[in-house]
Amino acid sequence: MNPYYHRAHFLKSAARLSQSPVDSGLEVAFAGRSNAGKSSALNTLCGQKSLARTSKTPGRTQLLNFFSLDDDRRLVDLPGYGYAKVAESIKRQWQQALADYIEHRQCLQGLILLMDIRHPLTAFDLQMLQWNTHQGLPTHILLTKADKLKSGAAKNAELKVRRALSDHPEISVQRFSALKKQGIDECHQVLDIWLELATDPREG
Repeated sequence: MNPYYHRAHFLKSAARLSQSPVDSGLEVAFAGRSNAGKSSALNTLCGQKSLARTSKTPGRTQLLNFFSLDDDRRLVDLPGYGYAKVAESIKRQWQQALADYIEHRQCLQGLILLMDIRHPLTAFDLQMLQWNTHQGLPTHILLTKADKLKSGAAKNAELKVRRALSDHPEISVQRFSALKKQGIDECHQVLDIWLELATDPREG
């Protein structure tokens, strides 16, 4: 694991784009349904147990949460969508924050979109992919909770998603399991490119 990820620490939360850190440097955002396992994935990818708050109650991530790797690089945990039992007005507020961030954040380099491997490509997922494609933003899909399926079924689920998105070369797909620590290196390779990370923080 690149030492940069171990250095990740909470920077700030923002209810709207205007409250975000200065729009400079490089950011990669994590998005997905409220029960897709975003916080667990962030913690696993950074080798930390409690970097992002995890909860058994989906929908706890209600803000744009920024985590700093260094002065110029950040990871962003976006509000979960599509599941949380909250008022419609709050859901609309979250959706607006998501849209504003994706459409206007200049330092955003790419988006990690998490989908439960058992329920991929929901209407909300497809809307997110549409936003990203419209913005020319590369997307890397993590099919989370891959440990919930047998190996053959997991491979078939990944293949179906790849086929469904075969017309979009800007979208890549992989299986991932925070529980089994599966797919970490593959995801790090994508993050390293988007964040322009050297293998060693002392390099470049």
